[in-house]
Amino acid sequence: MRIATITNWAYGATVCLTIASGIAMLMASSAEKVERQAVEQRYVFDQLTEEVEVDAWALSDLARLYVIKQTPAVADEYRQKAASMVGVEHRLQKLKDAGASDEELALLHEGLTVADALQDEQQRAIASVNSGQQAQAIERLYGERYESELEQAQNQLDHFRQMLDRRTDVAIEDATAKSHALRTLSEVMVGLTALMFLFVLGFILKRRVLRPVVRLSDVVNRLASQDYAVEAPDYRQIDEIGDMAQAIRIFRENGLVRQRLEKERDADWAIRELLARMTQRLQGCESVEDVLNVARLFAPSIAPGIAGRLYLLEHAPWQMRCAAEWLNPQGEPDPFHPDQCWAVRRGQSHPPVNGEPDIACYHLPDSCAHHALCVPLIAQGEAIGLLSFQNLTPEMAPSRAYLELMAEALGLALANQRLRDALLEKALFDPLTGLRNRHHLEDALRTQMNQALHSGNPVSCLMIDIDHFKAINDRLGHEAGDQVIKGVAAIVQRAVSDKGMAFRYGGEEFLALLPGADEAAAFATASEIHTAVHGLALRYELSEIGPVDVSIGIASYPQHAQGENLLRAADVALYRAKELGRSRIVSFGMLEAGNQPPGANI
Repeated sequence: MRIATITNWAYGATVCLTIASGIAMLMASSAEKVERQAVEQRYVFDQLTEEVEVDAWALSDLARLYVIKQTPAVADEYRQKAASMVGVEHRLQKLKDAGASDEELALLHEGLTVADALQDEQQRAIASVNSGQQAQAIERLYGERYESELEQAQNQLDHFRQMLDRRTDVAIEDATAKSHALRTLSEVMVGLTALMFLFVLGFILKRRVLRPVVRLSDVVNRLASQDYAVEAPDYRQIDEIGDMAQAIRIFRENGLVRQRLEKERDADWAIRELLARMTQRLQGCESVEDVLNVARLFAPSIAPGIAGRLYLLEHAPWQMRCAAEWLNPQGEPDPFHPDQCWAVRRGQSHPPVNGEPDIACYHLPDSCAHHALCVPLIAQGEAIGLLSFQNLTPEMAPSRAYLELMAEALGLALANQRLRDALLEKALFDPLTGLRNRHHLEDALRTQMNQALHSGNPVSCLMIDIDHFKAINDRLGHEAGDQVIKGVAAIVQRAVSDKGMAFRYGGEEFLALLPGADEAAAFATASEIHTAVHGLALRYELSEIGPVDVSIGIASYPQHAQGENLLRAADVALYRAKELGRSRIVSFGMLEAGNQPPGANI
């Protein structure tokens, strides 16, 4: 029941009790009035009876006095007294009007009749005295009969007075008892009113209002401080307190939802910041390995607790190769054909919707095939790789959009690195031979010379030129010449691959840098190249190109030159080899000594 209803009922009961108490008080007052009226009536009756009794005795005394003394003054006084006395009917009516009962009036009537008979005897005695019969008059007023009638009148009046006293006492007792009962009833009503007030104050205010309000106030204060872990009291009564408790429960539930949404928003912002930071790091990557390191670092934070792998698409052979993994994904990172992944086939994330049945990718282990997500790495409309996530759950996984954004950023970074590598290869490598070009030579020479300067190790340079190359071009054409250049480049690359770096220096000129090699070691490598080229058998279409020879100039640091002068010294030695008839090896040291070591002419 609602507090307002209880309060209204209590208020109504209090009003009713108050009205009843007032009525009881009025009735008690009325009973007291009856008691007062009974006392007043008794006083009136006593006064009337006393008047009758006094008048009767006064007339009797005056009559006897006149009979004895025969004084005219006494006779006059008697007549005046008798004249002033009213008749019996008048006295009876007066008592009747005062509230006397019929029995009391009958008794009083008998007494008054006797008093009137006595008055008649008195008048006869006076008449006898006036006629000279004094003795007869004295006998009449002092005889036994007169005394008996006088005593009878006295007895009747006493009896009337006793009846009147009894009735008055009963009336007073009844009025007193009724007044006491009504006063008691009024006090009970007042007590019930007080109890009702105490009930309302104690039960409703303390138990139904104060105690729940204190608990609800504590809950509200904690909710105001965003402490949504507090449990709201479960007041399910249908009243204002129940409504307040229900409102607080709804407020708490809304606060929990808002708190969860805020946490999700904060988590989203954190993931966005991680994605932005990852994108910034990817922009600074200078190699594919840098991109893979960034993926290993940021993927566990963007998708916490979710294991995964990053695959790269290789063209030779045509397969997906695992390039990076994190958080120990299930299964072996074996290469697989791109058609085994539905995400690569479709060019979209697979499965399209989390939690709904769909065909699983064939490259995934059976234990996690239905809790996995594959996101292709797309660049310029083509798949260049794949992100594979395992053991995704709705509670753990971030939004699919974030995983797709991560894949997009990684795909763009990998595509940029491939483009960068392709541009770098075009900028630093010769497209015909695959050797480094002269642009790369400047950086490589500077690096090798700085390392040699700090370490004190020697560096040697081989300058290689194909002999009579113009004649080959003129006789067989440029395609045959290109074939010769590629053959010689392959021999040079093979000879220095584990010792240094090979460069295409010009049209038919090559250069090799040999860090850590002195003049003798460089001469040995040059001899190896010279011999291999001389034994090279090349054919172009149906014609044999013929023997191919090279001239080689050698210069070493620090014996022959410093810094960039190393190239000039090797070029001078090469020029000297051509002057001596080509197909030979000449060291710059030989030019300084004015002779040549054995085997210099081959």
